[in-house]
Amino acid sequence: MKRKMRSAAALLLASVTCGALSGCAEDSKIEKPLDAQTAAEVAELAAKDERLTGELENKTIKWMANWDINPDATGKSTPIELEIFQDRYQGVVEYHEVDWNNRFDQLTNSINGDEGIDFFPAGDLDCIPRGAINDIFVPIDDYIDFNDPLFADVKDAMDLFQWKGKHYVIVNDVTGDNCVVIYNRDTIEENGLKDPAALFAEDKWDWNSFTEMLQQFCDSQNGQYGIDGWWFEAGLSATCGVPYIGLEGGKLVSHLKDPAIERLQNWMYELGTTDCVAIGVGEFGWTDQPNYIGEGKELFHPCGAWKFYNDSWKTTFGEHAMFVPMPKDPNADAYYIPCGLDGYVMVKGGQNPEGVAKFAACKRMMITNQRAQEIATEQLYKDYGWTEEMVNMLHKCHEMAKAHPQYDFYNSVSSDVSGILDSNENGIRAASKGQVKWSESLGIINSTIDAFLEDANS
Repeated sequence: MKRKMRSAAALLLASVTCGALSGCAEDSKIEKPLDAQTAAEVAELAAKDERLTGELENKTIKWMANWDINPDATGKSTPIELEIFQDRYQGVVEYHEVDWNNRFDQLTNSINGDEGIDFFPAGDLDCIPRGAINDIFVPIDDYIDFNDPLFADVKDAMDLFQWKGKHYVIVNDVTGDNCVVIYNRDTIEENGLKDPAALFAEDKWDWNSFTEMLQQFCDSQNGQYGIDGWWFEAGLSATCGVPYIGLEGGKLVSHLKDPAIERLQNWMYELGTTDCVAIGVGEFGWTDQPNYIGEGKELFHPCGAWKFYNDSWKTTFGEHAMFVPMPKDPNADAYYIPCGLDGYVMVKGGQNPEGVAKFAACKRMMITNQRAQEIATEQLYKDYGWTEEMVNMLHKCHEMAKAHPQYDFYNSVSSDVSGILDSNENGIRAASKGQVKWSESLGIINSTIDAFLEDANS
């Protein structure tokens, strides 16, 4: 099952077309520079910020991912952190594209081929500890000064990704755009439902109101579908505040038997047995249909907010599309949402770790400099056609994630663990399809997961 996530403090991430495993040459980039006035202002901000220190001998850093940091086909202009990197250090990000599903294999091949890839995205939350265990990523401790004013306030977040006493993830920011609920206000109004954004503002957006809306709308026999998308099970799971697999004190820990997980899974089983879930059920199949949101056939499409980081989202979701955080667990001790992160891991054999550290410093400068952040936010309006309400909601999601940062590591141990827990047979998806209750799945998978974690820890 595909599980793509892109989180961004600059909010400008997406895929492009470029030869697999080949660096995009200058003439193959999609050029969309900042306007002259904005570029000049960013250059001045970078020059005046005393936190950006030193110089860079090697100007090029090699980036491997399924999306480009440079301007691309999504319609984005030059990201502010890249403009700062270019202005302050004359830096260049060389893009090496990979297929998302095979990215770890392709990265391993590049390491074996001594291609000198420098950094890789950490935002999919599946790099650590597996990348440390498999010796494809290296610690960042020698290159990131945690006492540096630029990084001091994300030190606690970087501590969450320690393995064997070493830090492995450069966390630029904790984000709340990992999984949100996308909907269309026209559909809400036409069906006599209350706007989720209004419910959220009234502190009434929770599992109960979410369920009530679905049960009122859903009628799959007549083409009215409830929950679609590949990410909703993990997105809803995060709201109970307990990860399936945690990383605590440098050890992987299973929480599969936690009462909060059981309560969450029982609720998802209720959704699956009352016609509220579309994807993976009956004739709907495993092909997601985000266009159904725009067509009024579907109520909720939980997904990363990156679905809006392009200039064509209205074509898919409709002119009056909106999003809110995942609904609150009414029994949890806080309002937890799926936390993402904007960050990088350093690749074994990278030739320019100092350059990666300087680029991360530019990203942190953009995030922490108020005017630079304002300019980055303005790009959402100019490049993607966002409304002020959407921007405010995104900022609120980020605030909520930072208030209660928590991550689930079930996708970042090994393909064995993720294969079991991400399955729709006896994994976290089975209950939501109305197929198997969690108690039955737990009896089948628990001892196996414990064995894999013990092996990884040792």
